[in-house]
Amino acid sequence: MRAEAEGEGNQGMMMVGNVGVNRVLGDCLDFKNIRSIKQMVYQSPGGFEATQKGYFYQRARSNELDMARKVINGRRIHPASFSMWFFKPPGNCPSQWYNQANSGRFKSHCFYQPTRTDCPTVFQSGLQG
Repeated sequence: MRAEAEGEGNQGMMMVGNVGVNRVLGDCLDFKNIRSIKQMVYQSPGGFEATQKGYFYQRARSNELDMARKVINGRRIHPASFSMWFFKPPGNCPSQWYNQANSGRFKSHCFYQPTRTDCPTVFQSGLQG
């Protein structure tokens, strides 16, 4: 989470965690048959670029492990609650990304979520907001 959103603070890092958990739970779109966080991070294409390309290789700190546990245990933070994608555009957030609607922006990252039809398990996972 830190590799992708350290500059966004704890809340932003947890939102990146929401995206990762949604990809694992979703079993839909580009993330079919992804069954673990490690598979999701290293999926190519589609994984977390900062880790895959070696831009970031530091171990998680204790507060980051605590945040990751919260996300894995169901903590969702809008606009990433049901998002499957995020990115940092040079300007405004496009209304769609990979055919998914923009669900909002937090600091420099835009978040995108699928429809309930395209990815129902993301919305049915029982995680809390």
